Amino acid sequence: MNDKALRLGTRRSKLAMAQSGQVAKAVSQVTGRPVELVEITTHGDVSREALTQIGGTGVFVTALRDALLRGEVDFAVHSLKDLPTTQPDELVVAAVPVREDPRDVIVARDELKLTDLPSGARIGTGSPRRMAQLNAYARSHGLDIATVPIRGNVDTRIGFVRSGELDAVVLAAAGLNRIGRGDEVTDFLSVDTVLPAPGQGALAIECAAVNADLIALLAELDDPYTRIAVTAERSLLAALEAGCSAPVGALADLPPLSAPLERGGSQADGQIVKEMRLRGVVGTTDGTRMVQLSTTGPAPETHDGAMALGRELAAEMLAQGAAGLMGERAQ
Repeated sequence: MNDKALRLGTRRSKLAMAQSGQVAKAVSQVTGRPVELVEITTHGDVSREALTQIGGTGVFVTALRDALLRGEVDFAVHSLKDLPTTQPDELVVAAVPVREDPRDVIVARDELKLTDLPSGARIGTGSPRRMAQLNAYARSHGLDIATVPIRGNVDTRIGFVRSGELDAVVLAAAGLNRIGRGDEVTDFLSVDTVLPAPGQGALAIECAAVNADLIALLAELDDPYTRIAVTAERSLLAALEAGCSAPVGALADLPPLSAPLERGGSQADGQIVKEMRLRGVVGTTDGTRMVQLSTTGPAPETHDGAMALGRELAAEMLAQGAAGLMGERAQ
């Protein structure tokens, strides 16, 4: 029995440490081995520039992957939405655990909901995807809002609201839940209003492809429904040739499982999943032009099936002019 500690590579942010800590506990349970966290600073953590300026895709991932390839850590935990859509041959996503709530939320002053925000309200977000959809929603509902670009960790972002600089900020429900701050949410944004980032709320546990024994152990944490859903979403993103900084939203739901998930509960075990609905959106950040489509079909049973579903919806979106809405295509 190998009882040597497994080394888990993680970013240093409070959120990364919280989600890595949760994964460490689960890995310890399935392997019977202690897990130690190895903190790694990534380019995305130290740069103050907007994510769209520093390359968007992979800025939080590259340093962790380098540590994996050098053998300095045994496995790494990423927020799946940060992972580039092309997977390097030397690395394997061994597990995608059960997804947290995929929705975006707002934290607003005075407990306000989105529809209660006053005329001219300033809403902070660093995400072109969120800006595009919020501006489109405001336009179609006669609301007057201004989206303000911001960066920083959860404390910094919520601080802009507490200090009165902003009326509200948009964050991911999953992140707030994982650091125990879900009670600060003032409104959950329906996925009909704002589609989340592809893979939002899900984690990826990655290790070196040569480490077959560890891959087999980590696979016990894999949730097949979450994996199929995020595979379809990321396939859509890849087929739109868009990086993480592009204003693309996508969500694959498995209808019998989505209701408890969107209420913040866990996906019910033992449900028979027959169908998957995949929704995608891309738009200009001012919200004036949007392409939003969905498709529903039998739930894919294989990786290739999920990939095909994403590609098919992307092709329909491109046929309706999606490419022209994304600005700079990621290289």
